[in-house]
Amino acid sequence: MKAGSIIGIVVAIAAILMGAIMEGVSPMALIAPSAMVVIGGGTLGATMGSFGMEGMKQIPVGYKLAIGSAPPDLGEQVERLVGFADTARREGLLALEAQLTEVPDDFTRKGMQLVVDGSDAHMVEEILDLELENMKVRHKLAEDVFRSGSGFAPTIGVLGTVVSLVHVLGNLSDPDSLGPAISVAFLATLMGVGSANVLFLPIATRLKQVSGWEVQFREMTVQGILAIQAGDNPRMVAEKLLSYVPPKLRDSVTLPGAPKLAAVDGDKKAA
Repeated sequence: MKAGSIIGIVVAIAAILMGAIMEGVSPMALIAPSAMVVIGGGTLGATMGSFGMEGMKQIPVGYKLAIGSAPPDLGEQVERLVGFADTARREGLLALEAQLTEVPDDFTRKGMQLVVDGSDAHMVEEILDLELENMKVRHKLAEDVFRSGSGFAPTIGVLGTVVSLVHVLGNLSDPDSLGPAISVAFLATLMGVGSANVLFLPIATRLKQVSGWEVQFREMTVQGILAIQAGDNPRMVAEKLLSYVPPKLRDSVTLPGAPKLAAVDGDKKAA
């Protein structure tokens, strides 16, 4: 479900606000512009100092990926690769070239084009592995930006509280202002801890999950491409690739040129 992340964040914020209301705290009392400036600016600056502008570019991209990504369709990819294996076995590898323009995934298309062009199997594997490793590096950068933000925000919040308390202690001569001033001071800590655990850390964890999906998809694709290049039987290609598909989803996979492989009863109950 693509909207799962945004729903989770909304639920977390709503639960915090509801708890505050149940305690008799007005939601408007939780809004402190000065605390927002300290937390927002301080966290942004510390993160920029750690990752530079390249890291800052990952923030909108990271939110977009976390909120809009869904698991890749492994079953569809298995069907595609087994279909390629069947065509290659019956008509030869060159017969696949006409089908490559219809492949939506650039990684799959690149790997199959290398095979059709007659590249050495070791070279094909090396090129695809390099693509995979560099993708992991890019994904890790985005995850690290958000994970670092989740570490900076609470500390910046404490600093904001200390700064506010310094102001409070400097105005002890006005007892009537102490209560509101102390309340605002602690809002910086609240916002720092809240933003870390509601806005930054969940996105970092989600990005790690999305990266894992893509890595699994590409690892499966590499195995399929190398099996096709080796001329493996389509059924053997299917057996190998279906191990990447959750057992409960294997019944829905249609395998061109190979008998349908159903999950055994015990596996159907597995995730």
